[in-house]
Amino acid sequence: MTDEIKVLYSEWCEKATEDADLAAELKTIEGDEDAIVDRFYRDLEFGTGGLRGVIGAGAYRMNIYTVRRATQGLADYVNGDFENGSVAISYDSRIKSDVFAREAARVFVANGIKVYLYKELMPTPMLSWAVRYFGASAGVMVTASHNPAKYNGYKAYGADGCQITLDVANTVIGKIKNVPMFGGAKVADFDQAVEEGKIVYIDQTCIDAYLDKVQAQSIHPELIGESGLKVVYTPLNGTGNKPVRAILDRVGVKDVTVVPEQENPDGNFPTCPFPNPEIREALAYGLKLCETVKPDLLLATDPDCDRVGIAVPAPDGSYVLFSGNETGALLMEYICSERKALGTMPEKPVAVKTIVSTDIVNKMAAEYGVELREVLTGFKFIGEQIGLLEKDGEDDRYVFGFEESYGYLAGSYVRDKDAVVASMLICEMAAFYRTKGITLLQARENMYKKYGNYVHSQQSFTCEGATGMQRMQEIMADLRKNTPKEIGGLKVEKFGDYLASEEVCFKCGETKTIDLPKSDVLAFRLEEGASVIIRPSGTEPKIKAYYTTIAENRADAEALRDKIADDFKKDLGF
Repeated sequence: MTDEIKVLYSEWCEKATEDADLAAELKTIEGDEDAIVDRFYRDLEFGTGGLRGVIGAGAYRMNIYTVRRATQGLADYVNGDFENGSVAISYDSRIKSDVFAREAARVFVANGIKVYLYKELMPTPMLSWAVRYFGASAGVMVTASHNPAKYNGYKAYGADGCQITLDVANTVIGKIKNVPMFGGAKVADFDQAVEEGKIVYIDQTCIDAYLDKVQAQSIHPELIGESGLKVVYTPLNGTGNKPVRAILDRVGVKDVTVVPEQENPDGNFPTCPFPNPEIREALAYGLKLCETVKPDLLLATDPDCDRVGIAVPAPDGSYVLFSGNETGALLMEYICSERKALGTMPEKPVAVKTIVSTDIVNKMAAEYGVELREVLTGFKFIGEQIGLLEKDGEDDRYVFGFEESYGYLAGSYVRDKDAVVASMLICEMAAFYRTKGITLLQARENMYKKYGNYVHSQQSFTCEGATGMQRMQEIMADLRKNTPKEIGGLKVEKFGDYLASEEVCFKCGETKTIDLPKSDVLAFRLEEGASVIIRPSGTEPKIKAYYTTIAENRADAEALRDKIADDFKKDLGF
């Protein structure tokens, strides 16, 4: 343990006294060098979207002091760029989310910035909505999305309701570095600020206006109420319970059974250690309930309700989970085909997807005359495209955007993925296909028959601890230096380095520019339409690999995917 870490630990023991939990934790780890180093070997960095980390004591933890410090930096940015600045704040069900939201509000007010704060926990998309509704200068969402219970986080939003841009993030990071951990952030009295109208609680009017916008995205509003659709829903102990049930009730889905063990907010997530609708374990209680309720659909939203996973019944009575790519592609097909059939498709329609999301929608876009824009991983880049359309007065051209990690958005009323509107449209889509005598499972098979069998999967490789970041950097550097020429028996035809903004064609020898912001992403385009894309996570100590294969039948595509994944894992040294 270095002398610097010893000094930091002593300083925290002396000064971190406002939160009894932190003081107790610091006392508990006294003499435990590994525990102390893990909390102080680095600062919890404000990344491109904000903070995320384990809740606890220390510079490398989420606590009131790291939150205050980050908020002071964001407040300095707001005051530097806006007159009479204001900020909207929301928070999820995680441990200390309400505490961190209050602390952020106190810092903003102390810096002369008005705060609009939800009275209770609300989803991430409703934070984006509040920023736009109130014309705020910025926004803060206290959440760690789908991470385990020990994590919390802090997402920063710009005046457009989108997560802050890379340039703004860099400006905020620079300002945060000038803020001392203790005494550097200004802090106001919360109750006094409420009395003086400097902190304003967001009322039902704003919430109802949001639900109105969500409901306006319905394509066949007449179908759901008459369909008799039966739904099992789980908010996974998060923020979705009230808004999702409210929108389903509005559009006529009356037969909704909520998973009782996961209905109420609980930051401990006692029934699912990983409250992530991408993984089957998180849906276990919902799937069990499906055995008795026999619904047409299982919906599961993550803790901050910006992502949704689904399961649908199979002929044998079991329930089949759909991937984010499958649900996104099905929604794209439904929205485009029906809007075109109804004559409600805008002129020069635009859809947006991330570079790691399924390419099956490229064929859909061509089918329906939609301009498909591809952006870097992260929904803020999709939001950015909507913003560009809005600047030209053409935001009505935007019809749909999605990412493979279960995030979807129809409509330009917010600038982040929205599980509330996605839940509504998934139910509507199920009801629509029912009128055609088709299940969602059959609709998926019809989609593959029409466009080809695309199989996608993602692998995460964990690199935790003090050496984790270094290992991630070494892996990416090695792939750049020793670029594989073959993966899983398929030749690499093109190699794209998004940090260098270059794509090299090994077949023709040409190099072309990648016209996207620089990002630590590598893409290997293989024979037969297959691909491997790899990137370090921006929020977790993980490297993520995304695999795509295409074949005449799913079994062959899946076998090829497995072969590629096994081979690439060896290249990474795992």
